[in-house]
Amino acid sequence: MQKRRRRTLLLLVLRKLLTCAICAIALLALLHGHVFPSYKLPGATEPLKFPSQHEIKYQRVVGEQSWKQELVPPHLSKPPVTSHKLDEPSWSLDSGNLWKPPPNRDFFPCIDHSPNYTGPAESRGYLLVHTNGGLNQMRAGELATARKATRQFRSWSGMEYYQNEIARMWENHEVIRAAKSDSRLANNKLNQDIQKLRCRACYQALRFAPRIEAMGKLLVERMRSYGPYIALHLRYEKDMLAFSGCTHGLSPAQADELRTIRENTEYWKVKEINSTEQRYKGYCPLTPREVGILLTALGYRSNTPIYIAAGDIYGGDFHMADLRFRYPILMNKEKLASVAELQPFLGHASQMAALDYIVSVESDVFIPSYSGNMARAVGGHRRFLGHRKTISPDRKAFVRLVDKLEQGTLSEGRKFSDRIIELHRRRQGSPRKRKGPISGTKGMDRFRSEEAFYENPLPDCLCQGERTSVPLDDRKQTT
Repeated sequence: MQKRRRRTLLLLVLRKLLTCAICAIALLALLHGHVFPSYKLPGATEPLKFPSQHEIKYQRVVGEQSWKQELVPPHLSKPPVTSHKLDEPSWSLDSGNLWKPPPNRDFFPCIDHSPNYTGPAESRGYLLVHTNGGLNQMRAGELATARKATRQFRSWSGMEYYQNEIARMWENHEVIRAAKSDSRLANNKLNQDIQKLRCRACYQALRFAPRIEAMGKLLVERMRSYGPYIALHLRYEKDMLAFSGCTHGLSPAQADELRTIRENTEYWKVKEINSTEQRYKGYCPLTPREVGILLTALGYRSNTPIYIAAGDIYGGDFHMADLRFRYPILMNKEKLASVAELQPFLGHASQMAALDYIVSVESDVFIPSYSGNMARAVGGHRRFLGHRKTISPDRKAFVRLVDKLEQGTLSEGRKFSDRIIELHRRRQGSPRKRKGPISGTKGMDRFRSEEAFYENPLPDCLCQGERTSVPLDDRKQTT
């Protein structure tokens, strides 16, 4: 009887202790969020965990730091530590394949003129080119005091036009000023030596100013201190979005701002644009969020260094939050160089774009979010230099898959990744001949539909087979 009372008393005491323990656990959970064990990555300062929706919204509003904020250059500090990131996908491809360039099929630069080519005995004068917008401005020269004649050259013209109409102007003028210079010479069906001369101009004679080339090389070296890197031409800038009428993912106020810019820009002919139609036709640049989904699906890990080749991203940190969460090592000029180092280029948008061009050409992988002029020029240059890996997103097909993710009918994972990889298997910069006009097009539209010479230098600037000529870098520059 006494033993039974003791056992009953002991059970009561244990029950009270258990109740107190449960209450304590519940209280701690309320006060501190969780009491379950968490696991840390080596060198990480915070536990590896997925953020709540509240945390994501908070990061978008205030951010840990402005993504363009100047950091100490990497040669003076250690690479940033990834304190939070998504779980690495189990379906990621072998890292070697992710960085491996496409087979170049033994193509190599061949830009020498033929034995029948003869240059002019003496100079007849100068051609002064005034270019507008972005990259083109850095690769033009100027004679300011000479006797000039201004002429707007006819687009996509053959050699007869220049020989019979333009060259004669040098009889009375020392300098012929070309008011506009884009697409003024036909892409195809020109004399071989003219095309070879074009190759020498694009890839040998034209150079950035020494100061720009030196700074660009320095940025490349600092990016390489992080390992192989992707150059992302993120064309998510105000002028691009206003021109294209692409407002997916933007607020009504932002969409109104872009529409106002478009309506007030006189030389933009199209004013009324359906954003949804533009996006489904593949005419819109990918958003930073869409780029992050693409890179993850392709298999690039979250510690991949990415160089952002762009101006001011529309919406700043708010629109960069998703991409930065997936890929924290986002770098740009302002992060790789000090204010003092960039001082000579500040206030000169064209020179800043030239630095982006150099870092993009030299990257291990180049990915443009939109096929604009700079993306095409970089892609063509990379083809000339050995068909370096350039992934051209299939925007038309990709955004439809992204919409299925948002609708919940598709989820990120192995199957989604397989579809994205297959979609881009033949879009990685492998050798192919320059595309001609689209069938059925006529007149100027026929020329506009052609792939530009500078976008793809094959076949004119590249030969296939065994290299017999002197390497490009060892030859004397030809102007």
